[in-house]
Amino acid sequence: MIVRTRFAPSPTGFLHIGGARTALFSWAFAKKHGGTFILRIEDTDVARSTPEAVQAILDGMQWLGLDYDEGPFYQMQRMDRYKQVIQTMLDAGSAYYCYSSKEELDALREQQMANKQKPRYEGKWRPEAGKVLPAAPNDVPPVIRFKNPQDGVVAWDDLVKGRIEIANSELDDLIIARADGTPTYNFCVVVDDSDMGITQVIRGDDHVNNTPRQINLLKALAEIDSTIIVPQYAHLSMILGNDGQKLSKRHGAVSVMQYDEDGYLPEAVINYLARLGWSHGDEEVFSKQQFAEWFDLDHITPSAAQFNTEKLNWLNNHYIKAANLEVLAKDITQRLGRMGIAIATQPAIKEAIALYRDRANTLNELAQSIAYFYSKPQIDEVAKEKHITSDILPVLNTLATQLVSIDWTVEAIHAAIEYAVTSNALKFPKVAMPLRVMLTGGAQSPSIDAVMAILGKDEVLARMNMTLN
Repeated sequence: MIVRTRFAPSPTGFLHIGGARTALFSWAFAKKHGGTFILRIEDTDVARSTPEAVQAILDGMQWLGLDYDEGPFYQMQRMDRYKQVIQTMLDAGSAYYCYSSKEELDALREQQMANKQKPRYEGKWRPEAGKVLPAAPNDVPPVIRFKNPQDGVVAWDDLVKGRIEIANSELDDLIIARADGTPTYNFCVVVDDSDMGITQVIRGDDHVNNTPRQINLLKALAEIDSTIIVPQYAHLSMILGNDGQKLSKRHGAVSVMQYDEDGYLPEAVINYLARLGWSHGDEEVFSKQQFAEWFDLDHITPSAAQFNTEKLNWLNNHYIKAANLEVLAKDITQRLGRMGIAIATQPAIKEAIALYRDRANTLNELAQSIAYFYSKPQIDEVAKEKHITSDILPVLNTLATQLVSIDWTVEAIHAAIEYAVTSNALKFPKVAMPLRVMLTGGAQSPSIDAVMAILGKDEVLARMNMTLN
């Protein structure tokens, strides 16, 4: 059997971390087994689905590099197919018209809740052998319900959670088409999974309650068409925030594309998502391709995964340090541009990036760190008062004079600073710290001689003189 998996988001919002992990696991399972990965957009919620949300899903998948083999398929373009299957079920007797009005159903629900009973449809219009149905009213457009089995259990061996069994008596007759004729979510999913030959459904555990209904629907369709199979199901546990609470915007439940805006590399996000609830020994850092080779459902934990921003930042730093300098330079140039900083030909941006990238957790941090090379920095007044004192000004003035005539290399710059230090019986930081403040705006930077070499002689002397004069 050829493996066929799918990712089927609803375009009612952005693609978030939980959805991205589901897509990644579905993608990896198909790749591991030489199968097919399908993207399906479940857009039947017309009131909430938007073209912008669809585009956000497509953008997120592209950014993460989760290429799909088929699709995207859109449920709204398959309405004729759903109606055809509904008619087939009506003809086979596995579905029926229900004329109960909203008022009737509301009253029934209130009565059941008052009696401490589980609210459910009581089967007034369900056809049974020997049962006489009421006359169909003319003023109530009917819904169509699935004739759910009433005895036994519906069971499946969940590939993550293990054996799950639900008594059919717990399930009432699901509405599969509304009064206006539009099909409902659970029904569309079943028809789509059946038509697309899905073999493994990998999705979040918020869908566990849908699964018994969908299995019963598939079994009913299989009685009509013997080629229909019931897929295997794997329900992934939820992702919690850093604080152990349900994931929210403050700790990760944001659009996948927000991670791009915040300066994360897609390789880091993929690597991090792969480790959210799955493991391969003690491996922490691996590529998307390695993940696809290693991935299996046996090593997914059934317990909730916990989002850890520090771990994501650590991974992102790793990938920034390993990234191609040309690629980084292009990205950082764009980020600086969004900050209103235009990049001149000098200093060379690749040199500036190489100096700082080991320190940066995000690309935004990296862009902000090197911004002073291309835009005169705002001097930190506290650092200025602390380090540029009256007793060091003569030393700095002399150093500025000496810098005019030296070769502009890291070695020559370092030698000049070292001479200023030793000839005045000072310690190196006593000269290096005020230089940092004058040239970078603050007291933190890599080796000051390397910074000066990249900035260039003219710019270094101009910034020094601006403060010294």
